[in-house]
Amino acid sequence: LNLTADCNAVLKALQPIFQEQGMTETVHNWEDHGYLATYIKKNGSFANLRIHPHGLVLVDLQSYNDHTKGREEVDQLLNKVEERMRELFHGSIKRVKRLPAILRGGVIDRYWPTADGRLVEYDIDEVVYDEDSPFQNIKILHSKQFGNILILSGDVNLAESDLAYTQAIMGSGKEDYTGKEVLILGGGDGGILYEIVKMKPKMVTMVEISFAPNIDQMVIDGCKKYMRKTCGDVLDNLKGECYQVLIEDCIPVLKRYAKEGRMFDYVINDLTAVPISTSPEEDSTWEFLRLILDLSMKVLKQDGKYFTQGNCINLTDALTLYEEQLSRLYCPVEFSKETVCVPSYMELYPY
Repeated sequence: LNLTADCNAVLKALQPIFQEQGMTETVHNWEDHGYLATYIKKNGSFANLRIHPHGLVLVDLQSYNDHTKGREEVDQLLNKVEERMRELFHGSIKRVKRLPAILRGGVIDRYWPTADGRLVEYDIDEVVYDEDSPFQNIKILHSKQFGNILILSGDVNLAESDLAYTQAIMGSGKEDYTGKEVLILGGGDGGILYEIVKMKPKMVTMVEISFAPNIDQMVIDGCKKYMRKTCGDVLDNLKGECYQVLIEDCIPVLKRYAKEGRMFDYVINDLTAVPISTSPEEDSTWEFLRLILDLSMKVLKQDGKYFTQGNCINLTDALTLYEEQLSRLYCPVEFSKETVCVPSYMELYPY
C-alpha cells in the first residue's frame, strides 16, 4: 500500500472470503507489528494472511490439490482477495504481485539456486540419472529448453545447450590447439575434451580429482551415456589416439609432472567454482585454489596459457579475491577476462 495499514480494517475486510471456504481461523495480534491470521481447510490446505502496519499485506496459500480444479480454486480465492483490497483502498494500492505456485515434494525437482543465491525454476520434465558416488550426488535432468543438465550436489554444472561455456574456457575460438600439449583439470562431462580432440592436438591429458565434490568415475559413466551431445564418444574409452583420462587426484599428478619437467602449451582448469579440500596442507578454499594455480604455472610453458572459469558475475567480492590470488603466485602472471552468457546458468560468467 502507499500508506500505513489499518490492520484491523484489512483483517475484517478479508475474513469473510476465507470463512466462506469453510476454513478455521486463528488470529495473532502483536500490537505495533500487525496481524497474522491462519485459515485451515479440512483437507489440510491452508492460507496465511500477514498484515504489516507499514502497508505490506501478504497472502500465502498452500494447497494439496495438484489438479486443474484445485489451481482454479486458488486463483478464484486470490481474485476475491485482490478485488476486496481494491474496494477497500481504492487508489492507495502501490503494487499487487502474484507469484506462480511453488510445487513442493514432486518426483521431479525443478528448483535450483544460482551461484549468487537466486532461485530458478527450470522446465525439468524427466529425471534421467540420479546416483550417489562416494563424493557427491550426481543428477542428470532433462530440460525442454536446455536438454540434459548435469547437476552435482545441487550445483548446476553443464547442460547440452552450454557450448558457450566450453568455447569460453577454451579461449573463445582464438586458440589453435593443433599439435599442442593440453592438460585439463576436471572436465568430467567430456565437453572440453571432445572439442579439443577435434582440433588434432598432439596429446590431451584430462585429470580428475578424487577428494572434492567435483568429478569422479560415476560422473563420467553418467555423462558418456546421457550427455553425448556434449561429450560425443570421447568418454567411451579413457585412452584415445591423442588423449588420455586419468581418474586420479590432480594435485599429486601436477606435482609429479612438475618434478618430471613435463610442460604443457595449455592448462584448462574446469574444476568447480568452489572446490572443497580435505587435505591438511590447505587451510582454506583460497589456499587450495592458489595451490592449483601455482602447480599449474609450474607445468605451463613460458608462452603457455591457463584458462579457467570465474564465478557468477554478481559475486564481485569472490571474483576480486580470486584476482588477488594471481598476484600471490610464485611467478608473475598477466591475465585477462571476458564475460559469457551460459544458457542453463541463466547468469553471466567471466572467463
